[in-house]
Amino acid sequence: MSIIDAVPGYIRSLVPYAPGKPIEEVEREYGIAGSVKLASNENPLGPSPKAVRALQDRLHALHLYPDGDCFYLKRGLARKLAVSPERLIFGNGSNEIIELAVRTFMRAGDEAVMAHQAFIIYRLVVQAIGGRCAVIPLKAFTHDLEAMADAITPRTRIVFLANPNNPTGTIYRRKPWERFLDRISPEVLVIVDEAYFEYVSDPDYPESLVYHGKEKFILTLRTFSKLYGLAGLRVGYGIGSQEIVDLMHRVRQPFNVNAAAQWAALAALEDREHVRRTLEVNRDGMEYLTREISRLGLEHIPSLANFILLRVGDGQAVFQQLLRCGVIVRPMGGYDFPEHIRVTVGTMEENRKFIKELQAITKPFSRSVEA
Repeated sequence: MSIIDAVPGYIRSLVPYAPGKPIEEVEREYGIAGSVKLASNENPLGPSPKAVRALQDRLHALHLYPDGDCFYLKRGLARKLAVSPERLIFGNGSNEIIELAVRTFMRAGDEAVMAHQAFIIYRLVVQAIGGRCAVIPLKAFTHDLEAMADAITPRTRIVFLANPNNPTGTIYRRKPWERFLDRISPEVLVIVDEAYFEYVSDPDYPESLVYHGKEKFILTLRTFSKLYGLAGLRVGYGIGSQEIVDLMHRVRQPFNVNAAAQWAALAALEDREHVRRTLEVNRDGMEYLTREISRLGLEHIPSLANFILLRVGDGQAVFQQLLRCGVIVRPMGGYDFPEHIRVTVGTMEENRKFIKELQAITKPFSRSVEA
């Protein structure tokens, strides 16, 4: 038997994650220019100007290995969050933090509980180590925390929660969250993915960091890819107890966060004007898109993030037609939403281009819905 034949079935059956199409690929494939990408929930304003200047000032040091401990970034973020630096761990995007947690706290045959139609990486990472996934249906397009607590067994090691959830943009609120926590034992690690938490304005949103240290093991995930516009540099972080973080550091590879990412992230933390403008653009764009989507007679899920999930009929077909018009969105068939697409809130110019092309494509579908 060859080394290829020896690969276990749980690896062979993995379906690789499919990212959003790059602008360059679409323009090359269709022979067009001026495309807009509204597929990957990136910041339409680009990176923080302070982050760009920090990169420019330090490019001469790229021949040196990065700080393996993220010393300055760790201390800057610890001050901002009012936590001790020992409770922070950084990764090549928050995806790596997910993988570190699974590799640290799960073994083959262990179970993880997660929502169906939540971030697909949870399922892929658990399956990759031979773990078992208990996948719980959404309720009203968000996490059914009661059912997820019911699904916990003696083999459960991790529960994944996304708040807001990707791809629906929905949140669970404080009382259901607190009832859920009351049912969780110290034998289970609760991973709360808050990649989009900065966009939430609902006063009933239960920011998970507030609940750390209450005899529960919680790992909060956040990222510099969304609000701070640093998706291309891949830097995310986790906040947990010192015991959790120390164990994960034993699994983490050295130099996992590159130097440029550290310089840019530290500078972006101080760019309050960029954060203010980003939130303003998202708020105005969300109002415009939801109004126009409703005018077109299309259904959408009310979102508290920087993207909208909307029902367009044949999601894959609409995605392909929009590509030909130079508008890149995300088809949702892989999330078992075959009639939906997910669109990121862009600049107002990008939003208007999307609505213009969507209106031309979906007129027959909207008429059939009205009928």
